[in-house]
Amino acid sequence: MIGLLNLGSLVLGVIAWILPVVNLMRYKNHGNRNWVFLSIMSISACAISLCLQILYGYHLVKIEDWSALMDTTGAAAFAAIILLTVTIILNAITLIAYRDKTSK
Repeated sequence: MIGLLNLGSLVLGVIAWILPVVNLMRYKNHGNRNWVFLSIMSISACAISLCLQILYGYHLVKIEDWSALMDTTGAAAFAAIILLTVTIILNAITLIAYRDKTSK
């Protein structure tokens, strides 16, 4: 059951990247009024993904699996940095693109 934390984190991380890409692909649509909702969902998926990683680390501490914790903490921290950075960049690009479109 605890292994699902990592799987859920991975799935939500991918969703966090896909939603802004979908927003940018739908940029030419004149009726795309839900771009803000998709951006909020993207940031939320990123936050939940990071929370699941924290919960997995907490589980490893609780069961005192120190070797697993030492082996995975560095990679998890690096993956979290990449996930957060790419999500922010993609959503910022979406915001800039749609801000120009809605101001016209």
